[in-house]
Amino acid sequence: MNLNPTDAGTRRTKIIVTLGPATESEDMLENIIRAGADIIRLNMAHAKHDWTRAIIRRIRAVSQRINREVAIMMDIKGPEIRTGDVNAPIELKSGEIFDFTIQPRPIQEGSEGIRSVDINYKDLVNDVKVGDTVLVDNGLIRLEVLEKNNAQIRCRVLIPGELKSRRHINLPGVRVNLPSFTEKDRGDATVGIEEGVDFIALSFVREASDIETLREFIEDQGSTAHIIAKIEDQSAIANLEGIIAATDALMVARGDLGIECPFEDLPIIQRNAVRACIAKGKPVIIATHMLESMITQPMPTRAEISDVANAVFEQADCVMLSGETTIGKYPVDCIQILDKIARRIEQTIVPDPAIDVELRQERMKVIRSAVTMAGDFPGARLLTFTRQGFMARGVAALRPRAPVVAFTPHIGTLRQLRILRSVEGILMPFESNPDDTIDRAIAHLKLTRQVAAGDKLIIVTDILSHDRLVDSVQLRTVR
Repeated sequence: MNLNPTDAGTRRTKIIVTLGPATESEDMLENIIRAGADIIRLNMAHAKHDWTRAIIRRIRAVSQRINREVAIMMDIKGPEIRTGDVNAPIELKSGEIFDFTIQPRPIQEGSEGIRSVDINYKDLVNDVKVGDTVLVDNGLIRLEVLEKNNAQIRCRVLIPGELKSRRHINLPGVRVNLPSFTEKDRGDATVGIEEGVDFIALSFVREASDIETLREFIEDQGSTAHIIAKIEDQSAIANLEGIIAATDALMVARGDLGIECPFEDLPIIQRNAVRACIAKGKPVIIATHMLESMITQPMPTRAEISDVANAVFEQADCVMLSGETTIGKYPVDCIQILDKIARRIEQTIVPDPAIDVELRQERMKVIRSAVTMAGDFPGARLLTFTRQGFMARGVAALRPRAPVVAFTPHIGTLRQLRILRSVEGILMPFESNPDDTIDRAIAHLKLTRQVAAGDKLIIVTDILSHDRLVDSVQLRTVR
């Protein structure tokens, strides 16, 4: 049963697509943008700068050619602990004693007959304590710290597995004193800023000060890129409110988060993060393993369909694809499936009275009145006019029943609107008289057949009154 009919042509939940070998060609870029990608993510964990510059320019060129501007997110790696190289995979056995060495030494076996591998973070011996858990390779291998000294951390293997070169290490509950914004991140972010990326995602954010460090760097470079904080460990969960307040958007990065936190807590963390972001008026992204089986299979599992649907039911702003579109066999199909699931679930969503958005600014109260009015007119649309995106972000935060059309004169703002749930951005110069701008916008919507005679438009904007701009809400009927 359709509980809340919406415009069939409007998908409210935005789709983020990670670029990789499967999707980086010009033809595939066009295909994924036409299929509905809103934001293209560049994972800088292994990306080279020459590739990054070339691919950003390719994305811009394709977007312009097909007249659909997408945003670009640069996802910088952040602090990371990895094992070193091994000559051949090490088959760890349950109960085996194994060393993580701080100073590189001949790999595989020490003088005591104990096998080992070096790690890239020499101060780890100061961060861990006896009894701590060490997880390797996305948690597939589990060890317990038995003892440590300046040269090594001695562990017992609890869950065995095959250890290969450069595997990622997680330390649940351990505060690691690595910098949040590394030298590699600075180099990568500089390239992104020079090429005009719209978002920079910071990995392993632990507290608000991590975001402030990155923001200072971005502003010093003269960039207007927005920050996306990725929450991936227990420190982030403990400091969630401060992180949300400091960032421009939040990503629930369920990969490392599901390793660092008890897996049964993950759905609760996701739900709480989404609600907290809505309350603070910040966009929120649900990421990792959305359609993981489609890396190799043409259809998702039923569990994956329900997982995507749950993110849409929670009214997250975006869902994100990773391996599905970097190395997967069916990248375009993945986008089309996300699109289909989102549209169907959105038809059933009714406003949730349990979600209480904080309205600290007077302008937000004006926006709420517009959202309430739009909900009283079936089939109505909300129109906003924004130079920097504030008005559109305010409307999106209130999760309106009506779809939102946001007009802006700035292409950078247009791209950053791509992250907002329910918001469709349109690039249009503003007139000196606000009324003329509104008339021009309505004429555009009529010309493109997005509205027809008799449709109701709720317009939230500023108007000229006695030589000053005043926030206003208007009800207009298309003639």
